[in-house]
Amino acid sequence: MLKGSAWMTAGSIMSRILGAIYVIPWVAWFGNHSGQANALFAIGYNIYSLFLIVSTAGIPGAVAKQVAHYNAMNEYNMGRRLFRSGLSLMAVMGVLSAGILYVLAPALSTGNPAAVPVIRSLSWPLLVIPVMSLFRGFFQGYADMMPSAISQFLEQLARIIYMLAMTYWIMQIGHGNYVDAVTQSTFAAFIGAIASLLTLAWYYMRKHRQWHTLYENSNDELHQSTRQMLWEMIRQAIPFIILDAGVTIFQWVDQYTFIRWIGRFVGGSSASHYELFQLFAFSANKLIMITVSLASSMAVTSIPLLSEAYTRGEDKTLRDQIDNTIELFFFIMIPAAIGMAVVAKPLYTIFYGYNFSGTLILEFSSYVSVALGFFTVLAAVLQGLYQNRMAIAYFVVGLIVKLILQYPMIATFKVFGPLVATAIGLAVTCTLMMRSLNQMFHLKASELLRRIGLILFFTLIMYGVCAVLEHGVFMVLNPMSHIQSMIGLIIVAGIGGAIYGYLVLRTRLADAVLGGRVAGLRRRLHIK
Repeated sequence: MLKGSAWMTAGSIMSRILGAIYVIPWVAWFGNHSGQANALFAIGYNIYSLFLIVSTAGIPGAVAKQVAHYNAMNEYNMGRRLFRSGLSLMAVMGVLSAGILYVLAPALSTGNPAAVPVIRSLSWPLLVIPVMSLFRGFFQGYADMMPSAISQFLEQLARIIYMLAMTYWIMQIGHGNYVDAVTQSTFAAFIGAIASLLTLAWYYMRKHRQWHTLYENSNDELHQSTRQMLWEMIRQAIPFIILDAGVTIFQWVDQYTFIRWIGRFVGGSSASHYELFQLFAFSANKLIMITVSLASSMAVTSIPLLSEAYTRGEDKTLRDQIDNTIELFFFIMIPAAIGMAVVAKPLYTIFYGYNFSGTLILEFSSYVSVALGFFTVLAAVLQGLYQNRMAIAYFVVGLIVKLILQYPMIATFKVFGPLVATAIGLAVTCTLMMRSLNQMFHLKASELLRRIGLILFFTLIMYGVCAVLEHGVFMVLNPMSHIQSMIGLIIVAGIGGAIYGYLVLRTRLADAVLGGRVAGLRRRLHIK
């Protein structure tokens, strides 16, 4: 699990970092239109994200789960047949979803005509991504996360190169329309998808020779028709659609309620309301998704491992795997989220320029990211254990809580309201999921709570030191300067990371969560 998580985390984090870094020149080239460009981008991508999840039909997770299930029974040829049969289905899903998004673009544009070409440009990647997702799921079913991680990175790299080149050409050289530049920036997802698909196809051809021995020694005792296999894949995929879209559905609630309701409590024009919307829906969200991607990486890794152990009936292995997944999540996510909160001011300034409101929203969003990440992990765990209905039911409960609280939270907390409602809704969902997991597998609750308590304690020590240090650093450095903010960020984040690292190594907490190999690192660092 650690190896798989390491690959997926590396790929996800690198692509997320690239996806955040490009914002610096991208926003600068839009000049006075940067706020409107951010809002358009956020509207387009929130809609696209849901269509993307539906068009792939939850295939990466479902295929990984089914292939791992067949492999655990030494039925490798069944997994290969599933993959080959799924290619045609995914190609059809791509064409259908792309056509539907293109036609519905005016209705989905929140009444903003400028959003229509942006949304339509995102129909093109939907032609490619369903097939690409099938490749990723197949690799993940073999617990081979490297191809997915590398393709994810190259997808982001190709996308960013294209979008920056086109934005510079339109806005800086041609002095063109910002809507055209945003449209080309979103169309860049198609360029990235092509790069990713070619990478995965190359890895498939390379790995196919290694898998040949497994195919030859397959039991071939399980007989299912192609229709049965595809139906089973779709049946397993439906929960993945709903749960993978969970965070996006919460964001859709924000997109279609915040702009309508915020005018009742905050004065100003429609443009100023869109500006407020982009502060949390684009600017802060872009940065917190770097840490949330840590959770997504662990979730992707855990599904085939849990499915395999479940198929073999290894209850003790399942309990240990669930405990390890939760511990690893908090071990990484809590310091990452709280660390981002403490450096919110220089971090926001580096990417978007100094903005007091933006800094506060990023800080609060960092705390909310823990709930987003924990929901992602727990939903994946329940799916890996074939508890799909339970996972969906708990998600729906959390969504209902979010819908009930949305209006009063916006009325009370204004721009922070959607984030508060999201945090409470997901907290309810996560609590229900944890309770059910504990009832089913009798988790080592006392040990889990003790280790999570230690993680939180060490993180708070790090936070306290970094908060004082950050205040002192920016008494000397100018917090409104991009360069000086970068210097301050490096100093504070570096010292914070060193403090947390020392504490978890010194107390052997890292050994308990990551395994005995950590002892070698401690010896090299001369930590007793």
